Amino acid sequence: MIHSNLKEIVDQRGVSIRQVARDIGYRFDSVRAMYNNTMKHYPQDLISKLCNYLDVGVGELLEHKKDAGD
Repeated sequence: MIHSNLKEIVDQRGVSIRQVARDIGYRFDSVRAMYNNTMKHYPQDLISKLCNYLDVGVGELLEHKKDAGD
């Protein structure tokens, strides 16, 4: 299972996800889904924009966690 660390990163920095979405020019609903870790598919352009904006690598933004069935 892929887990998004966007919530932890953004909360640490004290930035709202609405502001993040505005700053990177991306739909708020998509950024919110990633923030809430409910996103099923991770668009490459969103990952790239978030990594650039937050100055983090993909491995910091997303991580693989084993499911109970793995």
